[in-house]
Amino acid sequence: MRAGRAIAAVILTALAVLGATTRSVFPRAGSAPPLLLDGYRVVSAPRILRFPRDHAAHPAYRTEWWYYTGRLAAGGHRFGYELTFFRQGMDTSWRASRSAWAPREIVLAHFAITDETGRRFRWTERAERSALGIAGADTSRYRVWIGDWSAALAADGRTHRLRAHDGDLAVALDLVPLRPPVVHGLGGVSRKGPAPEEASCYVSITRLASHGELDIGGRRYEVAGTSWMDHEFGTYPSRSRRTGWDWFGLRLDDGRDLMLYRLRLAGGGTEPASSGTLVGPGGAALHLPLSAWTLEETARWRSPGSGALYPSGWRLRVPGEGIDLTVRPTVADQELITSGSTGVTYWEGSARVEGTSGGRPVRGEGYVELTGYAGAPEF
Repeated sequence: MRAGRAIAAVILTALAVLGATTRSVFPRAGSAPPLLLDGYRVVSAPRILRFPRDHAAHPAYRTEWWYYTGRLAAGGHRFGYELTFFRQGMDTSWRASRSAWAPREIVLAHFAITDETGRRFRWTERAERSALGIAGADTSRYRVWIGDWSAALAADGRTHRLRAHDGDLAVALDLVPLRPPVVHGLGGVSRKGPAPEEASCYVSITRLASHGELDIGGRRYEVAGTSWMDHEFGTYPSRSRRTGWDWFGLRLDDGRDLMLYRLRLAGGGTEPASSGTLVGPGGAALHLPLSAWTLEETARWRSPGSGALYPSGWRLRVPGEGIDLTVRPTVADQELITSGSTGVTYWEGSARVEGTSGGRPVRGEGYVELTGYAGAPEF
């Protein structure tokens, strides 16, 4: 999700290492009553955010997701991976039920491995009601799960543990943050449109040292590399002007990290609320409004599965920061058609980066997410 130098440069204070406090978007106790939509809170005002507590679930908001991507290596063999958990609250009637079977919320997950060396892409999905312990998202500590798939914090309060498997596709990774979390947006509010409810709380840990195992096609690999974690929640309106988004999460070898999202509007054009964040080597974060960067498509790819035509190469520039990058997928076909969970067809894939940063040559890696090219997303 995600020209000229008219940057209203707002330096967001980098969050202290896990266990410290910072600003986020929750209402303070004793402040004005929170805005509500269908009985759920709407992100609208800052509040103190504490870690690791606030890695956990926030059921007062309707939609929430925890999203991990990374690039890993086993010797000379290169991989990308994605593991995402979604929590979607149900309507008031279901939440009021006393039945242990009542689906007060639904938990969904997507898991994918890109075998960059072998030029193949595999993915799978799950969906369950959060009833009888089958699936859920804990509010007291960070743990979200569907059956034996899970993302959670270890007892040390720092290590993120990821587990998922389906047939000959599996992941078991331990991730240790190399940087503190970063809150995106202005004042801790990440805007997605002009309406009060078109906003979220959006936090990233842009670098996590990662090691563990990947299984694909009956072969197990001991892997190590670097991951990116996003955690976002809010309560969005049922109708939106946007038709999809292009999101970039990139790590550069000069120590800078870049997140950008472009929200595409019905009829063409870009939502003015589209923005990004540049994270420096020391963890300080610079908010990037739409006016601070440009994104140009350089190639396209048509999916043989959905027929959708996706961008498949980009030139991304942040002139005020001396950033001029070319981004290319490692594998063209990294499309997920999730008819068994979220019902969204989207492209989510590993990418390579090269160009200049601060006037010097730079290389990098990351992930790109493209939604709405095969129909508008429902979340």
